[in-house]
Amino acid sequence: MFDKLTGVEERFLKIEKLLSDPDVIKDQDAYRKYTKEHADLSKIVSAYREYKQVAEYIRESKDLLKDSDEDIKELASEDLQQLYERSERLERELKWLLVPRDPNDEKNIVLEIRAGTGGEEAGLFAADLFQMYSKYADSLGWKVEVLSKHVTGVGGLKEIIALVQGRGAYSRLKYESGTHRVQRVPVTESQGRIHTSAVTVAVLPEAEDVDVKIDPDEIRVDVFRSTGPGGQSVNTTDSAIRITHLPTGLVVSCQDEKSQHKNRAKAMKVLRARLYDKMVSEQNEKISADRRSQVGSGDRSERIRTFNFPQSRVTDHRIGLTLYKLENILQGNIGEIIDSLITNYQALAIQDAEAESRHAA
Repeated sequence: MFDKLTGVEERFLKIEKLLSDPDVIKDQDAYRKYTKEHADLSKIVSAYREYKQVAEYIRESKDLLKDSDEDIKELASEDLQQLYERSERLERELKWLLVPRDPNDEKNIVLEIRAGTGGEEAGLFAADLFQMYSKYADSLGWKVEVLSKHVTGVGGLKEIIALVQGRGAYSRLKYESGTHRVQRVPVTESQGRIHTSAVTVAVLPEAEDVDVKIDPDEIRVDVFRSTGPGGQSVNTTDSAIRITHLPTGLVVSCQDEKSQHKNRAKAMKVLRARLYDKMVSEQNEKISADRRSQVGSGDRSERIRTFNFPQSRVTDHRIGLTLYKLENILQGNIGEIIDSLITNYQALAIQDAEAESRHAA
């Protein structure tokens, strides 16, 4: 690990020199590239330099333990205990910082929520989840733009697709993909029986043109008249768009806007995100079919969380976390769950990196 850290620090110093080079400053593309790399490495280098400084303090305190003055020896012993704890904390931090970053972490996301088993009750819970994520996004200053939605007759959502724009949105929400189960008494239930319904959530990193190139000859675009609940026409013009990606068979529809042009732009955004997700998933499967750093099996049909209304309980099954504040969580206060998930998967990533390092050795 420390050989790698020494190499990182050497690279950091080299970039610092490059950033003051007049030729690099003139080349704005190169300057931006080196500025980003400098920022990415600065946290690692800062932690490494602090770690080396603490190691030096430990050596000095150990020397003081040999002093003939008992008071000095006692103070040195107390300092050593704090320094060892600080050194261990920095070592853990450095191990995590050396784990390769997910290149999508800083991206915006395309959030897809679909009602599963449970009929109208599943649709109502899909609406609850969308409200929960929207409030969470709002608390972080993120922007939520609905790209497509299909409502049910009782105010629920059969499906909703939204773009969530905010720094680090994917890093915070990527573990939300999966099946969310709800247990509660539906408003339509006269005998007070608890029903179990399910909603699926997919979190896709937003893909730019540079990430996914879509050949115009490989898509088919159909236009049709927008419809609302029950099939009634809501527009008098053919403004709704359906795009089919012929090589993969992926189909995306958008009818929320009255403008055909806007619907097409939104549909292309969703299609690009789905193609990028498919491409990344296939690459990950080739690298390793059973990497522990993946979320469960990676299968979005996997049940990840249960919302139990009678007990006011929310349980995340992947990490065994249970919280008894369901209503508070549905109001968008999901930071505690997300932080716990991130901590868990960081620990697994460090274990994987250490195992790979031992295997390579």
